Amino acid sequence: MLGKTAGGIYWMFRFLERSENTARLIEAGFRIALTKSKDPASEWKSVLTTAGVRRNYDLKYDGYTAANALDFLLRDTDNPSSVISSIENARTNARMVRTALTTEVWEAVNESWMALRAALKTPVTETKLPAVLGEIRRHTALVRGAVHGTMLRNDIFDFTQIGIALERADNTARIIDVKYYTLLPSASYVGSTLDNVQWETILRSVSAHRSFRWLNDHDISPASIAEFLIFDSRFPRSLSFCSRLLEDNLGYLAKDYKRHLPCHEMIEAQRNILRDRDIASVFDEGLHDFITSFIRQNNALGLQIEQDYRFVG
Repeated sequence: MLGKTAGGIYWMFRFLERSENTARLIEAGFRIALTKSKDPASEWKSVLTTAGVRRNYDLKYDGYTAANALDFLLRDTDNPSSVISSIENARTNARMVRTALTTEVWEAVNESWMALRAALKTPVTETKLPAVLGEIRRHTALVRGAVHGTMLRNDIFDFTQIGIALERADNTARIIDVKYYTLLPSASYVGSTLDNVQWETILRSVSAHRSFRWLNDHDISPASIAEFLIFDSRFPRSLSFCSRLLEDNLGYLAKDYKRHLPCHEMIEAQRNILRDRDIASVFDEGLHDFITSFIRQNNALGLQIEQDYRFVG
């Protein structure tokens, strides 16, 4: 496959995943703000920081209000990670690689683009926010369903899964990081009722609440929730699951192309880290330090994949 085509597929699915992940991050901030009404500005600041867009936001706005934060994260085309920017970029890449996609996948992407443009045509109020976030999640799920139901399991499919897994791992890590980076008012709240309520909010924001309760109904604690989101390879948004998906699909590419590249060594190293650690050692090191290290490694892996498979030039 041409590197340009591989890159178009990879970025198409990164952008689709990013639109859903931005919606999930907004939901996390929105739910958490409802439990801490004294300082809602700090919650939106934490969401913008975790999304990696606070610097650009600060260039445009003086304060952190729900209306401004929502508009910037959902509708602002000056924000390359906004939902509308992500879905536009996904469709642009889909058009570029249209001959590599099934008709069902192309139609799902195009319909998602049209529906979300209409939904985000005007500013989204807090009362309408849950419905809009749900629509974003449904449309990205329709695209993934079309992919799994109609596409050959070949190198094209591998690049779709690699894009999804990299973006999803980054998102789950950032949502976890919302918790301890800027969420709690002080360290004295760790382990408190407030702390546990906010952890449950994090679970709901990654659609993990019911799965977690099935497995851990008698142990609902920050440590057990963090362990689930980081290490449980059965949950499709955990860091471990995403890492395994990357390892599998990069391995298929190595087998098909008969080439072992630097990105394969990097994913092996990431998998070994996740296999060799447990939640106790993560909390001893510091959850924030562990998560930020993972995010850096994940970003480096994405750049290496682009280089190894010659997405540009």
